[in-house]
Amino acid sequence: MPNSAAPAQIPLGSSVPILTAHAISVSLPTWDDTVGYEEGEKRVVDKMETGYPRFFIHRSIQKLAALCLSKFGRPDELCILLPTSKVASEGRDFLASRTPPIASRIVEFVICPSASSLVDTSASKSHNAGVEVIELQILLFDKEHWSTAKSFWQHTGDGICSRMAERALAFLGETPAGSQARPPTPPSERQPSKAPINRNRHYSRRTPSVPATPTTPSTPAFSSGSGGTHLAADDLPVESVKEESLTPDLTTYLEERYGRNLPLFNAPLAKQALKRRIAGGLLPSDEDFGKIDDVARGVAHGSGKKAVTEDDVYLYPCGMSAIWHAHDIARVARRRKGEQEGISVCYGFPYTDTLKILQKWGPGCHFFGRGGSEDIDDLEKLLATTQPPVLSLFCEFPSNPLLRSPDLARIRKLADQYGFVIVVDETIGNFINVEVVTFADVVVSSLTKIFSGDANVMGGSLILNPNGPLYEELKAVQDTDYEDHYYPEDVVYMERNSRDFRARIKRVNDNAYEVCDFLYRHSLDDTTMPAEGKVVKKVYYPRYITQELYAQAQRHPPLGKGGFGGLFSVTFTSDAASKAFFDTLGCAKGPSLGTSFTLACPYTILAHYLELDWAATHGVERGLVRISVGQEDQSILSEWFESALAAAQAADKADKAASASASAQ
Repeated sequence: MPNSAAPAQIPLGSSVPILTAHAISVSLPTWDDTVGYEEGEKRVVDKMETGYPRFFIHRSIQKLAALCLSKFGRPDELCILLPTSKVASEGRDFLASRTPPIASRIVEFVICPSASSLVDTSASKSHNAGVEVIELQILLFDKEHWSTAKSFWQHTGDGICSRMAERALAFLGETPAGSQARPPTPPSERQPSKAPINRNRHYSRRTPSVPATPTTPSTPAFSSGSGGTHLAADDLPVESVKEESLTPDLTTYLEERYGRNLPLFNAPLAKQALKRRIAGGLLPSDEDFGKIDDVARGVAHGSGKKAVTEDDVYLYPCGMSAIWHAHDIARVARRRKGEQEGISVCYGFPYTDTLKILQKWGPGCHFFGRGGSEDIDDLEKLLATTQPPVLSLFCEFPSNPLLRSPDLARIRKLADQYGFVIVVDETIGNFINVEVVTFADVVVSSLTKIFSGDANVMGGSLILNPNGPLYEELKAVQDTDYEDHYYPEDVVYMERNSRDFRARIKRVNDNAYEVCDFLYRHSLDDTTMPAEGKVVKKVYYPRYITQELYAQAQRHPPLGKGGFGGLFSVTFTSDAASKAFFDTLGCAKGPSLGTSFTLACPYTILAHYLELDWAATHGVERGLVRISVGQEDQSILSEWFESALAAAQAADKADKAASASASAQ
């Protein structure tokens, strides 16, 4: 049993990583904190500084929305802020499609970096250049319909981003939400600092009282005792900066100093670099360039098929936006052929919003909650009897949170026979570990996750398979309908973060393999050891779950141990064991996955709190804990998981003793 003390947890409600202005996770360090968040407990809600961006609207976006309401709204109205007129029209149409229809109106607000910020709507706009003006579309509606409008924001992922909001606030002479500093310098006016880090005036105040927090250096460097992750020795740890000294300019300085961002005016080049990286190519700036062969996508050597190119890759502001648009592309393509849309299929238990998209847009969705081989026969019966023909099938490879892999080979045969679009979400597997393009018509991914790793920017991608039977008609839709509204500053950060993507995958693969091996040996599934005293029920990880189906798309040789990715889930023999394991685990706790540091959450509680019984019918237990393994030293990970397992065993033993005592009375 390790003797060193567990690391201090990131405080409840703080950003993860801590002191990160645009963090995409938030600290919920205990099981009860997560339940309190879901139930709206004041002690939790009042401490929430941020949250996952599609669920928790960033404070700066809230501040900007309040300013827009004061200028354009009525007392009985609220609004959401959207980046383009096309997205705003989609939002208005969504509200109008509800039963009964919800009335809304759109106001266009163009903001210039001057005292006179409201200009005529016919004025020149340069949204994608991200320099001259900010264009906002304000969708206004009656206050009582806030939850419905918020669901559009959440499901589509097409709301404005926090960096755009902060820039708009700067143009209006306002500071970001929560800041007492002067307005930040607009990115177009910033000059990269070349001063040595120890000469920068912002670093004069430090405090040792802020607990250690995960950070994301370009090369992993870890302390051996505290369990916290730190920057390399010649860099100043971000956690040593006092929160009140974190001015907007300092936030930018920190991220750009450590990240070596491209200048903002190079955002188009950053987009090109991202597209090539996602298509499987390397750039001279990528780590190990010249040592790792390009990862061919969609084509085997000598097959005569076309490889994925940059022209087949489309960028979106987040992964859910890519999923929403994949569904929309399929719908438009079917309508342009003069045919009825047809229902879609959700195959396997998915991330929650994917199913909601398929249910709320179009004629409906048929849900195969298990998504294993046992469902294939039922799927084939549905395809043979449904009219109009099924539109599309959405699946994850592997799935979140059960890490099950669908039978892509058989699904491809059925798609060829019945003409539906296959959309595969590769976020969990990632294209370094698996190659799903050859089976799919459309491949989507959340770049927010392991592709970025730094947990400070959102992004999504969509790939059209150039060899797919529906390629030409899907490509035709994109040629006419695709709108690039991925915010330039987010693009720059995403390009920076993803440069060492491949190296991180290897380390994460290795770490997850070792952690899962340890937990599996203590699970009921491992029959080589007696079951007595075991509290781990099952480890959900591609090595143990539908491995033969995962192998259909697995790259060989794998990168690192197994090539199974960094995500797994674990269930326990009692709720007491689940809670104790989670509460004791020394890593960061909060939503999201794929971070360069280990991140855990009680997934079912967090994602399905209002539908726990429904989730359980599909094998997603209330006590499931999902863990995204990071790049920490394996000695640190071993200490964390050994301590957590010991706590789970002790809690389970105490729970059984208490139950026995109560029964005896």
